[in-house]
Amino acid sequence: MSRRLPAVLAGVVLGALAIVPAVPFPASAAPAVPVLARDDNCAEPADVPAEAPWPRTMLALDAVWPFSRGGGVTVAVLSTGVDARHPQLRGRVLPGFDAVTGRGTADSDCTGTGTQIAGVVVAEPTAGNGVVGVAPYARVQPVRVMPDNPFGNTPAAVAPLVRGISWAVANRADVIVVATPVYREDEALRRAVADAVTRGVLVVAATGDTELMGTARVSYPAGYPGVLGVGAIGQNGEMWARSPAGDFVDVVAPGIAVPTVQRSRGLTVVDGTAVAAGYAAGAAAVTRGKRGDLLLTELQQLLVATAGPAPLTAAYGAGVVNPYGALTEQVVPPSARPLPQVQAAPVPDTAAERRRQELALAGAGLVALVVVAVVIATAALRRRVWRPGLAAPLPVIEEPIEPGPPVMLLDDLSGKK
Repeated sequence: MSRRLPAVLAGVVLGALAIVPAVPFPASAAPAVPVLARDDNCAEPADVPAEAPWPRTMLALDAVWPFSRGGGVTVAVLSTGVDARHPQLRGRVLPGFDAVTGRGTADSDCTGTGTQIAGVVVAEPTAGNGVVGVAPYARVQPVRVMPDNPFGNTPAAVAPLVRGISWAVANRADVIVVATPVYREDEALRRAVADAVTRGVLVVAATGDTELMGTARVSYPAGYPGVLGVGAIGQNGEMWARSPAGDFVDVVAPGIAVPTVQRSRGLTVVDGTAVAAGYAAGAAAVTRGKRGDLLLTELQQLLVATAGPAPLTAAYGAGVVNPYGALTEQVVPPSARPLPQVQAAPVPDTAAERRRQELALAGAGLVALVVVAVVIATAALRRRVWRPGLAAPLPVIEEPIEPGPPVMLLDDLSGKK
């Protein structure tokens, strides 16, 4: 009898649950980010060739790494989170912060966007493929500012973006990447960006992936002062069709058909200014890793001034981001560093100089007198008197009227004269 008691109690409980109607949870109690029990609903990797991707060649990353790999630099990626389980990101992703809910970490990513950006920043080289981040020794601080929606990215909201920037600054991020911008100014967002700039944190912002009526809208925070706005280009330097143009575009970076890591495992190929901003953030990380003494204004100017050549249009900004150039060039504002103190040259001894000049003039005068005397003496010795005259007359020679013998023309042949 005792063995049947648990089964009977279970039946009673199930029956009671079937009779009582379901009461929905209040709307305020619903989680802001859905929790998915299975990875089947999340982004999956794609079939990507194993050879080195074209951005690695365009940005000359193999020449960059002997100078710096971004060691000691923290890059905050503001997106959908970053999957710390990926083999090429393992050990490089910090717990982070979920700015959407205001609590918890962001080291998971179902959508995959944040993981893709983190890949172009810090992905570790592996024998399985050629995908590698610009700064593989840097660390990523994931900050979720967008709901982790596996069915597509939700437009960014201002409030999570403000919380995310403020949290990243407070947790000592060196570089902040804003993957998805907003398209209206907001005073709270402006203050958060200004605080980051004041504290020396470089904000790298995607310029956006949409256009309105053929005219690109200004995106924020790229439109704020002190922010590095990044557009997207392809392998041949062509602009991505949805990369906007405007004075808020500072540089461009690879953003068309870019191979990068995908959440959980494997790779994928993506487009957009978000991944381009990741490359620019990687360039900033290797530069700051090598030149930690640079002020924020110097770092930003260095990235802009050393950008590679590009068409002079508002879509390209200053040109293609160039981490190798930023590491090897010295471009700083003239007023940022005082000139070294230079001692004035000693005043020459004018008296001694005057004596030298007088001696030189006296010697020159003496030589001139000697030369004149020699010329006069030579002229006197060679002097000749010349008078005009006629030449002596020539001697007069008498000539016969007739030619000489044997026959004289006037002789009488008969013998008579």
